[in-house]
Amino acid sequence: MKTKIKRTIVCLLAAITFIMTFQCLICSATNDREEFTIGFDAEFPPYGYKSESGEYVGFDIDLAQEVCNRKGWTLKKQPIEWNSKDMELSSGSIDCIWNGFTMNGRESKYTWSTPYVDNSQVVIVKADSDIKELSDLSGKIVAVQADSSALAALTSDDATAENKKLAKSFAELQQVGDYNSAFMNLESGAVQAICMDIGVANYEIKSRGNKFKMLNDKISTEKYAIGFQLGNIELRNEVQGALLEMLSDGTFEEIAKRWGLEESVCLSADDKYIDSTDTSTTNDDFWQQLGQITVQLLEGLLATLTIFVLTLLFSLPLGLLVAAGRMCKIAPIRWLVKIYISIVRGTPLMLQLLVVFFGPYYLFGIELSSSYRFYAVIIGFSVNYAAYFAEIYRSGIQAVPKGQYEACTVLGYSRTQTFFKIIFPQMVKNIIPSVTNEVITLVKDTSLAFALSYTEMFTIAKQIAASKTTIMPLFIAGVFYYIFNFIVAFIMERIEKKMNYYK
Repeated sequence: MKTKIKRTIVCLLAAITFIMTFQCLICSATNDREEFTIGFDAEFPPYGYKSESGEYVGFDIDLAQEVCNRKGWTLKKQPIEWNSKDMELSSGSIDCIWNGFTMNGRESKYTWSTPYVDNSQVVIVKADSDIKELSDLSGKIVAVQADSSALAALTSDDATAENKKLAKSFAELQQVGDYNSAFMNLESGAVQAICMDIGVANYEIKSRGNKFKMLNDKISTEKYAIGFQLGNIELRNEVQGALLEMLSDGTFEEIAKRWGLEESVCLSADDKYIDSTDTSTTNDDFWQQLGQITVQLLEGLLATLTIFVLTLLFSLPLGLLVAAGRMCKIAPIRWLVKIYISIVRGTPLMLQLLVVFFGPYYLFGIELSSSYRFYAVIIGFSVNYAAYFAEIYRSGIQAVPKGQYEACTVLGYSRTQTFFKIIFPQMVKNIIPSVTNEVITLVKDTSLAFALSYTEMFTIAKQIAASKTTIMPLFIAGVFYYIFNFIVAFIMERIEKKMNYYK
């Protein structure tokens, strides 16, 4: 009995010791930070980008590194998709958004440092463009980065009446994923102007050989600050304290000069924090918000359906032609087709879309029109899927026994009659499962049209998610894709059952 009591006491003491140790570890992890993760757009020079040596560098990166040096932290540089920055921050995968992050209009959504850069939104055009002032942008296609300060300055509820009027005068306000894509669109003639941050604009104009110029008129002015998760005041204060130390000893100014931003910095020990205590994300009713998002996604669904239908319409017959070339007895034709299939299957679809769209300009100097964007999407998808369908067709044709061909010869069938009356129906039966897989993949691949700034359902979902700082639009888009694929799989299964009599 005494032995049992002793064992019980020992077990209780061990449990208490374990709990206390665990709590100490948690407190230690909370209070003694070892790693500091910043989220940034890796295509936003000079604030943050990948250098020729493959390292992430920039003004904000250097500031963050100096903060970590002073605090004894290890800096973790985390490139993020800009549209997903709020989800990255909310999930805890990053500690802050530090990359030329505009606080104007977002004051209540984050816990902010004090401003450290004065920034303006400017317009960039080709050096030989006849666009001289903002009024000349009327009827022109203008590019902005998705969920950027430029987009907000032109279209948000807080935008000035002049800017809203200016945006309405554009033929189109084209949203792109990054500034490199924006400059490629501008250089090729797909857009006539870019609206962007002045610091990035100065860097890009200089690095691209002065092929572009900046208009004198500015769209808006705002301030950059570091955005932390709402309520994370403790971490903000630690980072802010290190920045003010750098300001007082001249390190901050030294880093600014290194990146040519000494005239833009505005960090001051006299500035006060803008802290919001409201942690609610929205006052909208859930069902009302769901309805609004669904309606917006349905508009993008039409674009997704268009890509899907036209790609199948062109790629299915084109794949049959490619398959014929793949099995052709003329060696040069056969090898050319094999090379085409190898390239298509060996490179990303996104890269192929970019080649189809920008290739005419960079290879042949042909100016691009805005309407070509849609045609490039369809051409790129059709050429890609034709290669995959060709290999599926080839496998289905070669699966038909040779005896079928011999029987047709005996019966006096021509080669055309043999293929379309005997071989083709059996091939279709053999390839239905493989074709079904490719068609389902196509439904999901339509989202890659964003590479050419073509707005389809998933692109709209990301834009809504970024503006509303909620993941709900992505889940709704996922439901749409699932229903779409369920219908496709059901139809293909019915076709497969209809073909069973060819057994």
